Order: sequence, then C-alpha cells, then structure tokens
Amino acid sequence: MLIFVHYTCFEGSYLDKMSLGHSLIHERYTMLERKVPSLVDMCIQLAIDNIRHLGDVGETDLHLLERILPHCKVDQLKHIEDSTERDLSTVTDKLWKKFYEKEFGANSTNLVCERMKDKKVSFEWKLLYEAKLKNLEEAQQKSFDRIKELYKKEDARKQSRQVRITTKVPPSSIKRSFYGGGPGSNISNTKSSIMKKSKLQFLNSHEVTNLAAIKKNGFQKRNGISSMRKQGVLSGKDSASTSKPIGRRF
Repeated sequence: MLIFVHYTCFEGSYLDKMSLGHSLIHERYTMLERKVPSLVDMCIQLAIDNIRHLGDVGETDLHLLERILPHCKVDQLKHIEDSTERDLSTVTDKLWKKFYEKEFGANSTNLVCERMKDKKVSFEWKLLYEAKLKNLEEAQQKSFDRIKELYKKEDARKQSRQVRITTKVPPSSIKRSFYGGGPGSNISNTKSSIMKKSKLQFLNSHEVTNLAAIKKNGFQKRNGISSMRKQGVLSGKDSASTSKPIGRRF
C-alpha cells in the first residue's frame, strides 16, 4: 500500500515536470519565431523603408503590395502607379479612398458614395481625388485673381486721389507757350480779339462820338479863355515895368 502511494506521487511530480518543460519549450520557440523574421518579411520591411525610391513594381504579387503600398504618401503612390504598366487599382483604390476622406472630409466622401450609388456608376477613387483637387485649385485661383483685381482697383483709386506736385515743366509745353502755341495761348488770343472788337465797337458808337465832340469843344473854349487871360497879365506886367524907374541898389 505504501509502495503504491509513493509510486503515484512520483508519477504525478514527473508528469508535472514534463508539462512544465513542454510549455517552456513552446514559449521559447514562439519567441524565436517573433525575433527571427522570415526572408519575405525582411524584403517587405526593406521595401517599406525605401518606399520613396520605389517606381515600377513589375509583377510583384498583389498580397505583398497590400502590405507595402499602405505606407505610401499621395505623391509616392501616384508615382508607383504611373511607373507601373499593369493595373494596380485592385490594391490602390481603397488607399485612394482613404486619401480622399483625409483630404476632403468624411462628409464629402459619403456624398460621393451616395451619388455613385444613386446613378449606378462607379469611378476609381484616384480619378475622383484628382478631379476634386483640380476643382479646388481652380476655385482657389479664381478667388486669388478676384482678390488681386480688387487690390489693383483700390490702388488705382488711391493714386487718382493723390495730389502730385511737379517741379519741372516739360520742354514741349514751354516751347508751345513761348511761341504762342498750346491751348492756353489760343484761349488768351481769343479773349484779346474779343476785347479789341468790343473796344472798337464802343469807340465807334454814337454816344461816344458825341461825348468826344463835346469834350473837344469845351477844351477849345477853355484854351481861348486861358490865352486871353495870359495876354492881359503879360500886358499889365509890361506897363508896370515901363512906368517904374530903375533905382540903384546899394
């Protein structure tokens, strides 16, 4: 009885040790699998690290491209597709959809999906992305042109309201004014001719002629009276000088 119990205990401890040993071996093997990647994994990681240099992927298996291409940026993915002759849309279409949603928002993406569903059509998300980007660039350019035109008009308006002082007169304008040319001289000549004509008409008028005759008669009368007065004064002086004796002065 005692021998049987002892054997049973020994057998149980031995089995426990065996189980523990198997678990340790399995764990070490799993750790080895994690630490030592396969050759395929190493190639994929190398391609991801140098993805900016990738171009034509040739006949690379699609399941490998599904692990590599998600690490591309927009320009990198476009370059790979443009460089590769075969169609990669089976792998890249969902990637372009993610780019579309990231760039233009989830609402715009859902709206495009609804419209394609309603119209029962389907477009590649790469084409949709490029078309949307082009429309935005054109709208942005139109907006920039409109703002630029507004600034130009505002500058022209401000310049038109500024007062400009010029210190030098152009030689051509000086020459014209010196020789009587130009618009200013024409205006002055016109005014002077009108004034001369008006003056002649005034001088030749009947009233001015009568007034001149009256002034002339009055002037002649005054001259006659003054001459008579002068003669009388001179005669008086002569008589006084003859009657008065010349005395000697000491």
